[in-house]
Amino acid sequence: MDICLIFEVHQPLRLNRNFHSTLLDRPLVRKRDLFDLYFDYDLNRHVFERAARKCYFPANNAILEQIDRTKHSQKRFRVAYGLSGVFVEQCERWNPSLLDSFKQLADTGCVEFLDETHYHSLASLYDSERHEFVKQLNMHRQLMKDLFNYEPKVVANTECIYNNAIASTVETLGYEAMITEGVERILDGRSPNHMYKAKNSNLRVLLRNYCLSDDIGFRFTSHWWEEWPLTAKKYASWLAATHGQVINIFLDYETFGEHHWPESGIHEFLRWLPGEILKWEHLQFCTPSEAVRRHNPVGEIDVHEFSTISWADLERDISAWTGNSMQMACYNLLKKLEPLVKQTGDAELIGLWRYLQVSDHLYYLSTKGGGPGDVHNYFNPFGIPVEAFAAYLSILSNFEATVLRELEKPKHVAQRILRKLPAEKGFTFAYKLAKPTKWTVHSLEEFYSTLKIISLRSVQFHMTRGDFEKWIRWAIGDNKLADQLAVARKSKILDDKIRERLLSLVGQRIKELESTNKSSNNVRKAPTLKHKT
Repeated sequence: MDICLIFEVHQPLRLNRNFHSTLLDRPLVRKRDLFDLYFDYDLNRHVFERAARKCYFPANNAILEQIDRTKHSQKRFRVAYGLSGVFVEQCERWNPSLLDSFKQLADTGCVEFLDETHYHSLASLYDSERHEFVKQLNMHRQLMKDLFNYEPKVVANTECIYNNAIASTVETLGYEAMITEGVERILDGRSPNHMYKAKNSNLRVLLRNYCLSDDIGFRFTSHWWEEWPLTAKKYASWLAATHGQVINIFLDYETFGEHHWPESGIHEFLRWLPGEILKWEHLQFCTPSEAVRRHNPVGEIDVHEFSTISWADLERDISAWTGNSMQMACYNLLKKLEPLVKQTGDAELIGLWRYLQVSDHLYYLSTKGGGPGDVHNYFNPFGIPVEAFAAYLSILSNFEATVLRELEKPKHVAQRILRKLPAEKGFTFAYKLAKPTKWTVHSLEEFYSTLKIISLRSVQFHMTRGDFEKWIRWAIGDNKLADQLAVARKSKILDDKIRERLLSLVGQRIKELESTNKSSNNVRKAPTLKHKT
């Protein structure tokens, strides 16, 4: 039996709780200042340094000790990590030696690094094409190459979010497997301790054994629990009595010292666990990639998009981030911003939008009760969801206004007017009603070129009706040119001169827009956590 021990390492960037009351009256803030205004520098540094001291360094040392202890053994200790890009950036800013500690682990050859969304976001849910999800996976894959000279083969999506469509996207990118939650409703009586594959796909699926994982993650310090205190020896015996191919124990790394404080004995548990497990002859450690190579799938995992799963809360769905109206308001605004912010081509704004995608911002807005509500409130730096909502929505709204102001600059207006339209917004030339030609255009440039060759009869037909100016005003979005065409239509230009007049107006406008566009094609560097001292 293989034991696959996986750790998720993530620290969010918490928002500035005072933004709504101190900064909304400052509309002329420079773009490069927005990062420091949106996020709480002091709080983020404090939490990171506390977690590094209590969790990351002690846990890394314990893992490294156990890897070294078994380096000459036939059964070596192995683990896997998912490091969010946001966490890595905080290491680079506040404690580079912590990254060196992870590099030391990587050098042992016993550690696998997983791929995930760079910004720990919900980008896999945004749209059917998942362009932003793919972008963030690729960003993170490159980060792992740069840091550890390692190219991830397995994806652990944010919070183990999974459905068939996400799995299909991951497979097209060349990954071997995904990790998600072993939820009963997708197993239909089967065990999570086997290798599966995605629906209609060759992508392998590793399922988290949430019962055994949560015994450590949630119940380790629960004195009411009948199994408390949990020892490494006892836990190893539970693993030994479990049947299957591979048991996937997937935990937040902060479990070891941050969620369960050092005084609880959690570090000693981690230090003793590998040895206790390896005492059992039929147990051995493996990484997710090794599990994929060793085991054939025993069945398919079928998760429709409307039944998307995650590892969060008792529901194990996406309601931890989209379960109430406050969350949906922010989530929808976040998605709505994608085409707008990307249209600016401004790397600073695109980077800020991605930092605002960190899933924790939505997690803090949950109003669930009971045990899940306690967990949400434990992590919420605002104390109560409505205050987190007020800050998040204020920041998103301010950011939206910044993006819209940017798009009103001449360079962006020019880019928008010169763009190629989607098929449904094209203009089809005709001779008369219900008699179209074969010519359909989707941009101002195509319109100009087609005007040169289309029948004069078609040009006269559309000019008389005002079709050209309507299309250019409402589809292309150029009021200036539309007004010029309206003037030309109302003037007494001879029919055989109308084509020449149109070509002059459209050609001159294209040159004007291209000149504006050319003069401002510099893309600014994206913001990172390093820019403030």
